[in-house]
Amino acid sequence: MSLTSVVELLKKAEGGGYAVGAFNCNNMEIVQAIVAAAEAENAPVIMQASQGAIKYAGIDYIVAMANLAAERTHVPVALHLDHGTSFEQCMQCIRAGFSSVMIDGSKLPLAENIKLTKRVLDVARAVGVSVEGELGKIGGTEDDITVSERDAFFTDPGEAETFVRETGVDSLAIAIGTAHGQYKGIPELDFPRLEKIKSLVNIPIVLHGSSGVPDDAIREAIRLGVRKVNIDTNIREAFTEAARKVLDANPREIDPRKMLAPAREAAVEVIREKIRIFGSSNKA
Repeated sequence: MSLTSVVELLKKAEGGGYAVGAFNCNNMEIVQAIVAAAEAENAPVIMQASQGAIKYAGIDYIVAMANLAAERTHVPVALHLDHGTSFEQCMQCIRAGFSSVMIDGSKLPLAENIKLTKRVLDVARAVGVSVEGELGKIGGTEDDITVSERDAFFTDPGEAETFVRETGVDSLAIAIGTAHGQYKGIPELDFPRLEKIKSLVNIPIVLHGSSGVPDDAIREAIRLGVRKVNIDTNIREAFTEAARKVLDANPREIDPRKMLAPAREAAVEVIREKIRIFGSSNKA
């Protein structure tokens, strides 16, 4: 099976009322873990490459691994650029073979974000690649900011309606209280804001920074219209903890395979658990 477009996966998720897991891949073992988990759960899956992954592994290596993984499995696999920083980078990923890209213009004024997103869409649509846009700023958790300051980072429903109408983007990442990285406390998601946004836009909603968000909150977000859930930190935590256990038990171990095989298995279990929470098991 060849790589699948994310928009195709999310349309099915929209109709079925579930979400597709989007898992960041940083090396071969995590690519293998994502596919193994998807096969075990008979679920569609999205592999994501972040800026860090691109710098570490390189676009060509990432595409080659993803293509091989997709060819050898029966479950749908998409390859998505996470937080594309520019038009040029999105074009580079599209030319290399990504089936989906995200253009993150969330730091720009609304009009400029719309212009940039439309520019990417014009090219991507012509070659069958799906595009994710973003409104709102998804940062790290800060315990000392006030409610009004928090609100300034969140996605404005009216702007979301304008953005989707003007761009025709395939999916929209919004800020409703999640954050990238490890949380200092328990995140509180703004469900009324999510519900309002979903009532104004007729496209799948994406939730970034979902590692560490309580399972019940994730399920509620999915009930209210989230169709793509991004996970990275939880995979890293499980992966490194398992590798660390091997080294703690045998500090003189020099065989990378003996460290990375248990790490890969730990990643598989985390990803399988997330897939079940998202409701995408047996949806391949």
